[in-house]
Amino acid sequence: MMKKRICWVLFVCLCFTLGWAQSVRSYRQAEDSLTVVLSEGEIRLYPLADNAVRVKYVRQEPVLPDWVYVGNDKPAWSVKETGEEITLGLPGLVVRIDKEKGTLAYFTPEGKPILQEKERQLVASSVQGEPTRCAAQCFYSPADENLFGLGQFQDGQLNVRGLSRRLTQVNTQIAVPFVLSDKGYGILWNNYGLTEFNPADSLITLTRTVSSGDAETVDVTSAEGGKQEVRERFVFTSSLIIRESGRYAVMLDVGQTMARRHHLKIGNQTVFDMKNLWLPPTASAIVELEAGVYPVEAELEKEDRPKVYYRKVTDETVFRSPVAEAVDYTVFAGKADEVIAAYRRVTGEVPMMPRWALGYIHCRERFHGQDEIVQTATRFRNDSLPMDVIVQDWQYWGKYGWNAMRFDESGYPDPKKLVDDVHALDARLMLSVWSKIDPASEVGKLMQGKGYYIPQTSWIDFFNPDAAAYYWENFNKRLLKPYGIDAWWLDATEPENDDLLGRKVWNQTVPGEVYRNVYPLLVNRTVYEGSRREMPDRRVMLLTRSGFPGMQRYATATWSGDVGHDWETLRRQIVGGLGMVVSGQPWWTYDAGGFFRPGQSQYTDPAYHECFLRWLQAGVFLPLTRVHGYQSDTEFWNYGEEVVALARRALDTRYSLFPYIYSEAARTHYGGGTLMRPLVMDFAGDSLALAQKYEYMFGPSLLVAPVVEPGKNRWEVYLPHVQGGWYDFWTGAKTAGNGTWETVPVTLEQIPVFVKAGTILPLASGKPQTTREAADAGWTVRIYAGADAAYTVYEDNGIDYAYEQGAYALVRMEWDEAKGELTIHPREGSFPEMKAVRPLRIIRYAGDRQEKQVTYEGEKLTVKF
Repeated sequence: MMKKRICWVLFVCLCFTLGWAQSVRSYRQAEDSLTVVLSEGEIRLYPLADNAVRVKYVRQEPVLPDWVYVGNDKPAWSVKETGEEITLGLPGLVVRIDKEKGTLAYFTPEGKPILQEKERQLVASSVQGEPTRCAAQCFYSPADENLFGLGQFQDGQLNVRGLSRRLTQVNTQIAVPFVLSDKGYGILWNNYGLTEFNPADSLITLTRTVSSGDAETVDVTSAEGGKQEVRERFVFTSSLIIRESGRYAVMLDVGQTMARRHHLKIGNQTVFDMKNLWLPPTASAIVELEAGVYPVEAELEKEDRPKVYYRKVTDETVFRSPVAEAVDYTVFAGKADEVIAAYRRVTGEVPMMPRWALGYIHCRERFHGQDEIVQTATRFRNDSLPMDVIVQDWQYWGKYGWNAMRFDESGYPDPKKLVDDVHALDARLMLSVWSKIDPASEVGKLMQGKGYYIPQTSWIDFFNPDAAAYYWENFNKRLLKPYGIDAWWLDATEPENDDLLGRKVWNQTVPGEVYRNVYPLLVNRTVYEGSRREMPDRRVMLLTRSGFPGMQRYATATWSGDVGHDWETLRRQIVGGLGMVVSGQPWWTYDAGGFFRPGQSQYTDPAYHECFLRWLQAGVFLPLTRVHGYQSDTEFWNYGEEVVALARRALDTRYSLFPYIYSEAARTHYGGGTLMRPLVMDFAGDSLALAQKYEYMFGPSLLVAPVVEPGKNRWEVYLPHVQGGWYDFWTGAKTAGNGTWETVPVTLEQIPVFVKAGTILPLASGKPQTTREAADAGWTVRIYAGADAAYTVYEDNGIDYAYEQGAYALVRMEWDEAKGELTIHPREGSFPEMKAVRPLRIIRYAGDRQEKQVTYEGEKLTVKF
């Protein structure tokens, strides 16, 4: 019966059409909002920042808690009325309300149009027998627009304009309902439930015909631990009638909460062909189709119930949520960095990560005892392999039950000594914890007795404040306080298997569909806020598998989940990461080498070693760098001397970049910056740059071009036009390419990385083994001539929150191209642990190479070349 109700909600939402233009009856102005009364309902506009306004279309008073937005100082704004329009003016954004149609249009203060509503809808519906509404908003989208964001997806699509996507939280997929446009705006769609982006309402159902004859037994992870499954493939078929030629958005839905394969052929065109032990239930693409009838074939799993949704791509962008109480969205105006900064201002700023989180994070599935962890960390030190964090994955709880908040003494007789031993090696320990607890465990029985589980699951009901508080009480007294563990890996915070669907939460009073996508926000909030209360002098660092707008304020980093290990998977992770960071969530990474690996052959197979090294080399230029692998001893020395040597080279590069990376982390905190940058953020006017799915900027200066195919000795790199051109990061040589393609020789040692002319790049001198050593090292300051340059190096103690009270230092450097002169300004600020005197090795690249050495003591220095 419940499934029928859920399907009915979707049926209602799929069948209504957008429309119902409504005239303006009146308007009224309050201190924080402008309310426009329509013939049906009201539009409420809330100015949130100089370039941001939140819009709600309501028919009754909203009652849901406001978990995404944070309070802040409101901007100055004004209202004007003419015969045709009501205008709300902000310093960086103007909103015009059409009095006849009731639609909104958005402009720059200079009058340039950036976004316009087309239609909206809010219709009555139901979910689990409870009243709800289906909300939709349609915007005009010009044919030459490019849109980016929506979080992390596995279908390899970076530009989502016209794409149909279903935003749900599952392993390897993170739904963040935010898009950034190259036309100078961003949209945050505020809904806690499932959201459909450009929903495709036409569909065909595929019928299972025959087995493909392929079957395999695989080891997989699950919410119940490791297990084996037999995967048998079957062929599903149907036919598709296309009545009008054009570009079509196509979405495959396998009909289960998770997929094992995405495969689809339309006629002779293969739309999807990817497999992994876990995949999201849907995959999306845009295909060109001529009018006609097409055979459709999908080779999928036996239990799949596939459907293919399709729609002709039109000049519009639609957000639709089948469970809602209002049409609720925020528009941000400006360049990409201005949009992201405003997004963070209204949903929460990003705290500084602890210094050590920016070094190498070593993980495997899994360590089996504390001696094994300490021995591994010791070998990293003995072999001069840089490392800052070592990770204990799941099942350390052993006989006590899943996530019992207790170590099994058989492998971990003294967890406090484990942490102390790791600290003695100048490293940190991260521990895997879950929002799922075995009901038969000691903690689980307590939770069960209080009714704190989501019904019929082992997931804690974090929507219930009492349940969240009790989870934290146990977490604090059983894990945080006794051992001094440094970082927390909050696994499966989706929750896994879409387990809110069809259940009621918050003491069984609210349908889970209402909060279907927001669970990870509340889990991470609980641990972050609790940690800051209990350990106020130690920075929090959370690694979590799912996310939602606003979660960035809780010191969270996400990773791409339980993915495979091959080249196609590597390509899709880069695209997924770019979608995630452009959605306002700056700290992201992946399992370098892939989570699901090729068994014992991984240690000796040169083909896998090449792929693994390309994962690692690209990972050096991700916000966080880590290795992981299922049923694998992922330590580099297990793969042979060549892998060790090349891994050491990659990690040496990461640690040399520490002053730059940490300064960009500060830019993220203080200025709303983004470290990993899809090219739309720096080259929005360059159509070729926007088309690059695997290249990206790392901070403002470095262009990274990962090698994502095997056996390459040359690689094509697109270098957007910049004043003065580009330099090779590895050699300092000036390149010929500028606004053109460059063919670059590559070896197994490194991937192509380029530096913009007009760059000052601070590096740590020597070969630091930890981020502490990197922070204390002298600086090698590289100047890439060809344009004026400026850069500010940021420093603090890297450990606590003293920076929030001003305990940090800034060193600003400026390069004058005409004079050939570097000025290092007097240091601003200080903190007790600061290195007052620092040797500087200054290298200028300008077709040739010149080097000078000076000592910086905090006073002004001028270096002439």
